[in-house]
Amino acid sequence: MSATEKTRNDLGVSRRGFLKSTAVVGAGLAVAPTVLAAEASADINVGIIGAGTQGRVLIEQAVKIPGIKFKAIADIWDYSQRYTSRRLQAYGHETNVYTDFAEMLEKEKQNLQAVIIATPDFAHHEQACACLEAGLQVYCEKEMSNDLAKAKQMVQTAKKTGNLLQIGHQRRSNPRYLLAKHKLIDEADLLGRITHIYGQWNRSTAASAPRGYPEKYPVDKAVLNKYGYEDMFQFRNWRFFWKYGGGAIEDIGSHQIDIFPWFVNGKAKSVQASGGTDYWKEYETFDNILAIYEYETPKGVVRAFYQTLTTTSARGYFESFMGDTGTLSISESPGQCRIYAEGHLPSVDGKHPWTPWVEKGYILQAKEEEAAAEEPKSAADQIMAIYKSPAPVAFLFNVEVEASYHQPHIENFFNAMRGKEKLNCPAEVGYETAVMVLKANEAVKAKKTLEFTEEDFKV
Repeated sequence: MSATEKTRNDLGVSRRGFLKSTAVVGAGLAVAPTVLAAEASADINVGIIGAGTQGRVLIEQAVKIPGIKFKAIADIWDYSQRYTSRRLQAYGHETNVYTDFAEMLEKEKQNLQAVIIATPDFAHHEQACACLEAGLQVYCEKEMSNDLAKAKQMVQTAKKTGNLLQIGHQRRSNPRYLLAKHKLIDEADLLGRITHIYGQWNRSTAASAPRGYPEKYPVDKAVLNKYGYEDMFQFRNWRFFWKYGGGAIEDIGSHQIDIFPWFVNGKAKSVQASGGTDYWKEYETFDNILAIYEYETPKGVVRAFYQTLTTTSARGYFESFMGDTGTLSISESPGQCRIYAEGHLPSVDGKHPWTPWVEKGYILQAKEEEAAAEEPKSAADQIMAIYKSPAPVAFLFNVEVEASYHQPHIENFFNAMRGKEKLNCPAEVGYETAVMVLKANEAVKAKKTLEFTEEDFKV
């Protein structure tokens, strides 16, 4: 641990303490009566549908939570079945293994209380609705679906059954994002009027290239066809085919677009976008998108520019919220997190105006090298100085650094089952994000600005 991180951890807000703060209560749903039974039991029995890479990521975080016991696995690939069952066995979880999720549900629903779904987007609807109807609580990876009508039905099924449906937009439970939203923006109002947002997620060609598989462990072609895949290439690269996913903006962009209206307390009004399948000719969906969203907020219009690229990793991934008194740069990657005070802000009693928030423990002033100030040396220099903005002052988020991006969101789901919290990303919120993301793909195809209406978000 670096000295800077140690300082943040020693002085900062602990994650568990912060998550209990009344300021971080999410949008949430009332806890269903059927869920409260889980509180009386020390264990929650869980099934996993989709034991591939993302499923394993979620499992690795869930097994760290006391009282979570995996009892069943469903995956159409026997390679993933074997790998995941062995990993769970090493953690002391004995699981039954199935190829078909419906068979798992039929045989295990009396033994299970919750299911985690980490399958390709097109399969979420059928699986989530079936599990909800069977009386189980559901954690479903984003995107809810690559079909808005099916995503809407997921919301309706959760409402009808009264069961929980958490969507995997994990930033909504991330301590950095909760601090930024509830403390720095809502309480301290450090950004003033937010006017613009910029976000990006750039991936290199190495990270975006087609995924292979161990050639001696293919999925049987009959099994592939039964579950809607033509071949192993589509199965392994489903995100980049319209039938199964929605491309880069749905795969990674939705995580970031999800927080835009949340942070500015706004509603999406329109989107225009440009993109194409310009580099990866093996794929169907767009391998790059540049999108501009417009949001209506209580403080006025906010315009957001978002890009996702698959040919460069330049500057990684982050989101910036720019206001007239400050700018917030935030990411799951801690090195990208800063909040900058505009240089023109006047001091108060000889101190920086953000000093009260340093004293409250929300932020720490960054010790960054400053360029040496130079006196203008000519008339031209003096004229040009008029056009220069005063240098901003950088601060750090004073919150504990997380080792895992997913664990707080998984914890929130299981705490909601136990009646201790509300969901941070319930189905209604996940649906609104799906609308914004899928509409960007539509805007690229239509080559025009698309307006959002109240009807678009109605469930």
